[in-house]
Amino acid sequence: MKVLALASYPVEAAATRYRLQQFVRLLSDRGISLTIKPFLDSNQFNSLYKRRALVHTGFGLLKAGALRLSDVFTARGADVVLVQREAMIFGPPLIEWLSTRVSRCPMVLDLDDATYVPYTSPTYGKFGKALKWFSKTDDLIRWASIVTCGNRAIAEYAESKGAQTRIIPTVVDTDVFVPLPRSSNGPIVLGWIGTHSTFPYLREIFPVLQELGRTHRFRLKIVGAGSNAVNIPGVEVENLEWSLEREVEDFQSFDVGLYPIDSALYAEKWAAGKSGFKAIQYMAVGIPFVAAPVGAMADIGESGITHFLASTREQWLQALERLLSDTSLRKTMGESGRQHVVQHYSLEDQADKLAGALFEAVGQREAI
Repeated sequence: MKVLALASYPVEAAATRYRLQQFVRLLSDRGISLTIKPFLDSNQFNSLYKRRALVHTGFGLLKAGALRLSDVFTARGADVVLVQREAMIFGPPLIEWLSTRVSRCPMVLDLDDATYVPYTSPTYGKFGKALKWFSKTDDLIRWASIVTCGNRAIAEYAESKGAQTRIIPTVVDTDVFVPLPRSSNGPIVLGWIGTHSTFPYLREIFPVLQELGRTHRFRLKIVGAGSNAVNIPGVEVENLEWSLEREVEDFQSFDVGLYPIDSALYAEKWAAGKSGFKAIQYMAVGIPFVAAPVGAMADIGESGITHFLASTREQWLQALERLLSDTSLRKTMGESGRQHVVQHYSLEDQADKLAGALFEAVGQREAI
């Protein structure tokens, strides 16, 4: 079976890397040929949220839109079109409409975020919000044969629009994301990896980290914040740009992971749609973490065994103090997390679910 995957972003984006790219070989073993066509190339993606590159980005988006039209013809030779979020990051769902209504190719829609919730871009403001065309997600849900969802909240939304859904969490290859021996040299490393859009979540717990720094020695390692100046009085901060080549190594370098999600900063429904992927990455490399119980995070792992949950400043402070003070607790929780992710978030199992959804979409077309 031939499947054409239309992704918004190139492999540098986690959604493309972990919802599509890592399944290519596994789907091939199951009789499915998956071809991935991203809307943006790597250069366009890297400049997308840089204000100084707005003119360059604008021309790049127009070029990408023109090139995307050719994928409608490619869809005519596919058995299924798999759309990861949206075929284009702006405008109405023209490509999806042409693929499903003109080329008559069944579509599987993959949603790992609450893309149906409008928000205002910190880079493009209201202009970007207008171009984004948030209402398209409801159209895509309606046109899709099946919607694969990153968590239960997204699935419930899609089902409320009449869709058939399958829950496929975002996972990692646990043969790649592996624990490394913990070093006893130097300060304990509290770590966070994210993007410019999720960095405000981390910034909300800076007061906690500052207070913690008065009584405990640790280093805060931040990766991917998109900000050159990160300063917390009394805290040693290592601030790095995100790198695909260094991604696994960065996770392995942490002793304790941080996973704050503040629903008050953005739309509550958007935060509720988060799939808890960072927690799975932390557990895969065998480190404990502290997380806000928002979205799927309330159901991932075992609170108190693989990680701690924290909603208030006091809870964050108490959880981090326990982990900083107790080497044995960090080791035990890390080992429990690793065991949990291997048992419950197998890449092979998720590949079976995705293959099943794709074959089912073809079966629905043949049954008509």
